[in-house]
Amino acid sequence: QSQIVESGGGLVTPGGSLRLSCTSSGFTLNFYAVGWFRQAPGKEREGISCISTNGGSTDYADSVKDRFTISRDKSKNMVYLEMSGLKPEDTAIYFCAADFMGSGTLTQDEYDYWGQGTQVTVSS
Repeated sequence: QSQIVESGGGLVTPGGSLRLSCTSSGFTLNFYAVGWFRQAPGKEREGISCISTNGGSTDYADSVKDRFTISRDKSKNMVYLEMSGLKPEDTAIYFCAADFMGSGTLTQDEYDYWGQGTQVTVSS
């Protein structure tokens, strides 16, 4: 069964950092662009970061630019989202998604596989 699994969420105080991880089973992420999305309570899911299949291109939503960094390690079948300077408004469920041979996009419709999400809570 093909699936994506996120990990690394948790409770952090404002200004803190977290690293989210995304991996897959049943297929390799190495042939997929990967995006990170989040959904806050009462809000629609939004794209926040993505990385192309070859890792050469990344993109960020304005709300996280200069605070979040996406990267991938193909030797480990992993994609990471390093989050720093976290704010209470970053509180959300964070989802990882994979787009076969994609160039990287924050458009949700392009993605083929989705994880179940990991909760990030930023609170003092």
